[in-house]
Amino acid sequence: MDANRLLDLYAAGEREFIGANLHQVNLCGANLMGANFAEADLSGADLSQANLSGCNLSRANLTDADISGAKLSGANLSEVNLIGADLIRANLEETNMSRADLRSANLLLANLLSANLSEAEMSGADFSGANLKKANLIASNINEAEISGADFTKAIVTEYEMTGKVLHIGLSHKWVTWAGCY
Repeated sequence: MDANRLLDLYAAGEREFIGANLHQVNLCGANLMGANFAEADLSGADLSQANLSGCNLSRANLTDADISGAKLSGANLSEVNLIGADLIRANLEETNMSRADLRSANLLLANLLSANLSEAEMSGADFSGANLKKANLIASNINEAEISGADFTKAIVTEYEMTGKVLHIGLSHKWVTWAGCY
């Protein structure tokens, strides 16, 4: 599906885009509040400055997507694939990112206030200057993540997340890509 078709459907009241193939789609600055993109392929998509507040992006593939400056407050990003995604200055306040894969993602200056990052894989991610106040990081992996200047005030985190002694036994992800399911 291309950007124009998706925006036309959204304007007509459609909100269900479950499993949609939106590989490399340009939705820069689009307002898609409350849409359901569960299991959709948005890999390589340009979602910069988009309003995705309240969206369901659970199990979506956002590998290498540009989500910089986007509004995702209250969105469901559980089990989402954000490997290598650009989330600079993204508003992720009160998002559910449990079991998300954020390896090598760039979250520089992102707002993750009260976000649920439990069991998330964040190794190699850049959280420099990010707001992680009141975030839930229980059983997440933040080994080798850049956290300089990040604010962890009242974050729910133990020494296990900080030292890498968390075992991620039994976690599995099924990613949806433009080439099919894996």
